[in-house]
Amino acid sequence: MSKVLTYLDAHQMDHPSLDELSNVVGLSPFHFQRTFKRWAGVTPKQFQSVLSLNHAKAILRESQSSVLDASLDVGLSSSSRLHDLFVTVDSVTPGEYKKMGHGLQVTYGFHESPFGDCLIAGTDRGLCFLGFVRESRSDILTELGLDWPLAELVEDSCKTGQFCKSIFQPSNERTELPLFVKGTSFQVKVWMGLLRLPEHSLISYEGLAESIKEPKAVRAAASAVAHNSISYVIPCHRIIRKMGILGQYRWGANRKRLMVAWEQCRKLS
Repeated sequence: MSKVLTYLDAHQMDHPSLDELSNVVGLSPFHFQRTFKRWAGVTPKQFQSVLSLNHAKAILRESQSSVLDASLDVGLSSSSRLHDLFVTVDSVTPGEYKKMGHGLQVTYGFHESPFGDCLIAGTDRGLCFLGFVRESRSDILTELGLDWPLAELVEDSCKTGQFCKSIFQPSNERTELPLFVKGTSFQVKVWMGLLRLPEHSLISYEGLAESIKEPKAVRAAASAVAHNSISYVIPCHRIIRKMGILGQYRWGANRKRLMVAWEQCRKLS
């Protein structure tokens, strides 16, 4: 279905028909409509309406009060919710940060997600990387290596597949997803602020800085967002400019728009 999302985003101004969309995945219109609704929670036509700029502006307005009224203390002891996933965070120590992954084994694998091919990596302490393929698999693998330059990288898609299933195919049972993050204390504070956003909400950089009680650190917060290496789970895609424009995204602005729309559709279903 990721092909359909990409097609919808690229042709949203053309309002593609059900027949046209079903041809993208080689299904009959009837089976495609049923499959898409089961997967996204809404019909393809409803999904197209959620992709609009006006819809994004409305979400931002609705989110402001709930985000800023929420208690967003940034201690690492509490958990955050992603669908039916309870996310806990373990941060590297200053000594581990300096080692740059020396003596650490990082397992990685490539997987298909609702938003295209992705690279997932983890250690014994939790998920440490989730990024999406833009040009080639080798490019994103290089990015993983830059994040953990002295670690031993081992490919094992069976092992990382458990992370993928938990994130993109959540069950009805409570599942804990541990994260192992590498960043400065301020970066971790920003990432925790993102994790504590109410489900399906959007926030501006100014709102994010305020939510972590650092209202003057807007630029620093934006930099921390840009350095987030566990995309989607730490929801940096929910950052939106005040005017309702989604803005840039490390993994592609189109992919960011699809993530926001997909989450909103799941809320409506």
